[in-house]
Amino acid sequence: MSSSLVDDPSTLEITPEVYGQTVHIKLTVPEEDMGKVIGRQGRIARSMRTLLTIAAMRKGLRASLDIDS
Repeated sequence: MSSSLVDDPSTLEITPEVYGQTVHIKLTVPEEDMGKVIGRQGRIARSMRTLLTIAAMRKGLRASLDIDS
């Protein structure tokens, strides 16, 4: 989903980390594309977190998403 928001998808870095029943995903985005990924008032970031949480809950896990530049 996030690769369609940036100008060059090869610059995206997605790093998953698993701690027991918790999955932590770190999304590293270039500075110039940060606004596109976060969205107006954080709507896109909130939507990505919601989808991630729902997918994790279906598997009995907890999930979190950090977006960094």
